[in-house]
Amino acid sequence: MKFKELGLSETLLRTIEEMGYVSPSPIQEKAIPVILMGRDVVGLAQTGTGKTASFTLPMIDILSSGKAKSRMPRSLILAPTRELAAQVSDNFDKYGKYDKLSKALLVGGESMNDQIKLLEKGVDVLIATPGRLLDLFERGMILLNGVKILVIDEADRMLDMGFIPDIEKIISLLSMNRQTLLFSATMPNEIKRLAEKFLHNPKYVSVDAPASASRNIEQFVIWTYGDCKFEVLEALVEDDDFDSAFVFCNRKKDVDKVANYLINKGYKAIGWHGDMTQALRNESLRKFKDGEVSFLVCSDVAARGIDIQNVPHVLNFDVPINPDDYVHRIGRTGRAGAKGDAWMIATVEEAKFVKAIEKNIGSKISVAIIEDIDAPSEEEIEEEIKFDKKINSKSGATKGNNKTKRKFDKKRSQKKSSNYEKDYDKNNSNNKSGSRKQKGHKKQDDVSEKEVVGFGEDMPAFMVSSID
Repeated sequence: MKFKELGLSETLLRTIEEMGYVSPSPIQEKAIPVILMGRDVVGLAQTGTGKTASFTLPMIDILSSGKAKSRMPRSLILAPTRELAAQVSDNFDKYGKYDKLSKALLVGGESMNDQIKLLEKGVDVLIATPGRLLDLFERGMILLNGVKILVIDEADRMLDMGFIPDIEKIISLLSMNRQTLLFSATMPNEIKRLAEKFLHNPKYVSVDAPASASRNIEQFVIWTYGDCKFEVLEALVEDDDFDSAFVFCNRKKDVDKVANYLINKGYKAIGWHGDMTQALRNESLRKFKDGEVSFLVCSDVAARGIDIQNVPHVLNFDVPINPDDYVHRIGRTGRAGAKGDAWMIATVEEAKFVKAIEKNIGSKISVAIIEDIDAPSEEEIEEEIKFDKKINSKSGATKGNNKTKRKFDKKRSQKKSSNYEKDYDKNNSNNKSGSRKQKGHKKQDDVSEKEVVGFGEDMPAFMVSSID
């Protein structure tokens, strides 16, 4: 199918042609004609499939006639993060250059006075994060009863970030006579209930199974021990092919730690998380886009909605606890039909999260081995998974299970430990690993047990005080 078959206006088709696009993506092909008909839509599509254009293009057509009134936007798009809101705004700039719709972006970290001035002029398209929108509404700076089209983008992330009560409040302020579009990569039960409650006879369009990873992304997991993670990280990034990557951490404090570690090792890296000011986040993103830095170290919340083409690698320094987050993380690569690969550094303690991810995506992740770096055996990994299942069951809280836990902890403590975290703390940038990654399903040899020589720098505080 060609774009001209979707029912879009001549001006939009000219813009699309000038940009070099000929055929719509599957989600665009399915969603655009239905939206142009005025129906409510629930769109399910993973990140990187052209989902944003699937609603911005028909919205531009629908809003091309009519005029906005002061403080009464004609349409509203809700996004979970500032970065995703900015991405949506860029789509309207890109595709609407011949339609000249007025637009305002309401996000935190930007001047509220400037945003109020735009609202006073009247806007056709309002793109907002829920918190800033409600703040301005409660100040009496905006009226929402004129909204004719509502878009809830990345609904599952809205759920993860606790925005659903805000979304429900915002919807209650809108006119019942509106068109509602809900887009999400996954469809948990809470989002289904939201759709059933606020959408009228919606058309469901889906281009892939929920929570599935793109076929363009080759996936690998590297098993190791917690204090060897930095060793694995360096072994990966020192490969000549690993020239640009997103690096994900579960905690914001670890974002800075990993970014500083890479910098101290001589790599061009920069951190990016929600506690940074908007100016710093914008600057970090610009440097990564322009190639001034090779590694953007991110937290999950900050990275949702980043749309940068041709980033070949995603590296999960931590295994995400929520399996849906894994899909969104690796979706930063393999975009728009390009190839990419995703790596995950996993410890035995994270085995249950890896298994949850594999269950969620419906496939096994290939195991990669790095030479000369300690890794748990398959038996050790399975033992941990079985133990987790026992303690999570009603019959699991037994003395026998505690005995198994002590035995397993003792076995783990006898493995060789790495000095890489100490190396990070000392800012030693001279120690580089010469190992290389080997892809594929390879069974890992059991690591021989090593004698424990003492506590070293990790001596418990109560023992230090007793010695003193």
